[in-house]
Amino acid sequence: MEELLANPATTVVDVRETGEFASGHYAGAINIPLGIIPLRIDEFKEMNGPIVVYCRSGNRSGMAMNLLKQAGLSEVFNGGGLHDMLVYQD
Repeated sequence: MEELLANPATTVVDVRETGEFASGHYAGAINIPLGIIPLRIDEFKEMNGPIVVYCRSGNRSGMAMNLLKQAGLSEVFNGGGLHDMLVYQD
C-alpha cells in the first residue's frame, strides 16, 4: 500500500458519504460515495493509474472495489478504513 500511495499516478477515493468525508479524510483523496459509483464509472475509467478506495471500516471500499473490477478496471485496491490509510499519510 505504501508503494501505491507514493505513486503520483495513484488516485485515492473516499467512498464514504459527503458528511463523513467533510469530517476528515486522507489528504488528496476525492470523495465519490459508494452509492453513486455506478453513475461515475466513466470518471473512474479516465483515471490514469492505480485506484485506492477506502471508507470507515473497509466494508464499503470492498464493495466499491468489486463494482469497479466488474466494470473492467483492474488496478483497484481496497485501502481499508480511514484509520488504516492515515498510517501512510506524512
